[in-house]
Amino acid sequence: VQLQASGGGLVRAGGSLRLSCAASGRTFSDYVMGWFRQAPGKEREFVGSISGSGGIIDYTDSVKGRFTISRDNAKNTVYLQMNSLKPEDTAIYYCAADRSVTLLQRGVPDYWGQGTLVTVSS
Repeated sequence: VQLQASGGGLVRAGGSLRLSCAASGRTFSDYVMGWFRQAPGKEREFVGSISGSGGIIDYTDSVKGRFTISRDNAKNTVYLQMNSLKPEDTAIYYCAADRSVTLLQRGVPDYWGQGTLVTVSS
């Protein structure tokens, strides 16, 4: 599976961005998709995941109520809508894919995208 993330940029605190991750190479709906982020000087952390059908979605506590993950299996694309952004959301955001939600959420998915930078100014 090849993953291509896009949509990052510079936004003021309180603003919104939508990230996209386009997948190719395998049957998209077979894969759990996830988003991770890595802030400067910190380890990469799990942000959220969505099951192949889109019916099961999980988020890390710090983004609940602000971020929304969705997917369009017809377009082989997963999205991360980020609202009410905070300076602490500044990071490189990565999409990931795995057949196992457990492996993905543990941070060891089979596939990673290249990352897209989100910068939130105060």
